[in-house]
Amino acid sequence: MPSEVPPLFQPDASQTGLQWRPATTADLDNWAELIARTAAVEHPVWFEKRGDLVHVLESTKNDPGTNTLLGFDADGVARAYGRITKNPEGDKATGMGCVDPDWQRRGVGSAVLAWQEAQTRRRFHADNAAGRSTAPPRLRIQTEEQHPHQAALLRARGYDIVRWFNEMHRPLSGPASMPAPAAPLEPGLELSTFDPSLHEAVRLAHNDAFRDHWGSEPRDEETWRFTVEEPTARPDWSAVVVDAATGEVAGYQLASHDPDSAAVRGYKEGYTELLGVRRAYRSRGIAQALLADALRRFTAAGMDIASLDVDSANPTGALALYLGMGYSPVNRSMTWEKTL
Repeated sequence: MPSEVPPLFQPDASQTGLQWRPATTADLDNWAELIARTAAVEHPVWFEKRGDLVHVLESTKNDPGTNTLLGFDADGVARAYGRITKNPEGDKATGMGCVDPDWQRRGVGSAVLAWQEAQTRRRFHADNAAGRSTAPPRLRIQTEEQHPHQAALLRARGYDIVRWFNEMHRPLSGPASMPAPAAPLEPGLELSTFDPSLHEAVRLAHNDAFRDHWGSEPRDEETWRFTVEEPTARPDWSAVVVDAATGEVAGYQLASHDPDSAAVRGYKEGYTELLGVRRAYRSRGIAQALLADALRRFTAAGMDIASLDVDSANPTGALALYLGMGYSPVNRSMTWEKTL
């Protein structure tokens, strides 16, 4: 393999009608407005907010100078965006992006995807040359089933669906709602509200709990900080279960709430971002206790719906757990993958 890293690739301005460059802090408002404008038409379940983009620009593992891309029209308005992320030792890169609805069907999305693939090749080349990885370059992209135009683009570029995920809801108000089930913990296990003093202990518990989950990679301190400081995070609705004898975090539930989504989706939603139980503590009712606690917290805060996403083939039986706790599937998303 040649030692030189391949040169940076940029979309053709003459073909796309846009000028392309990496994102900077000066672009934050323009960038966030592009994503929000696209979301107002496409209605994704979730989309990045300005605070998320701040974290993108703060990343030390994914230099925004080479791993982000914005396309601007003649008036300087951001019309397209792409980025990739990759852990140096990871076996995959993940791509995200969007195209302004008024600029779709012009080849702009194809140009962004071509850039993502080229940058993925560069990242793998550099990491493999440095001895951090031996994996072939691979790019994963998540889409929702409700967006067939994205699926058509990925399929045309040789991507295949490798995993399905279910968005699940549980009513907390109205005639279909039910009280949170009783889910007591065993003696010696104590549940409490998530506290900043537990950030590192919960990170370690997360890495242990998710090491057998498909697609998951360990989260370092920086990545975990971005997780717990996500703009919609609600630590007051989050909880941990601690083994009183050892002080070890046995399980955790991290919640979020996006107040702006209620106007779009028509209901107030308490969302479980992450739910994990360490291997040594599984089959002891900890996940049920954490979920029941989350339902009570969401209800007390006036939420209409409790929601979460689950891998349809989760090896820990999470789908059956959520069904048993009264959640029902409402939307599907899929992960696409291509070896480059």
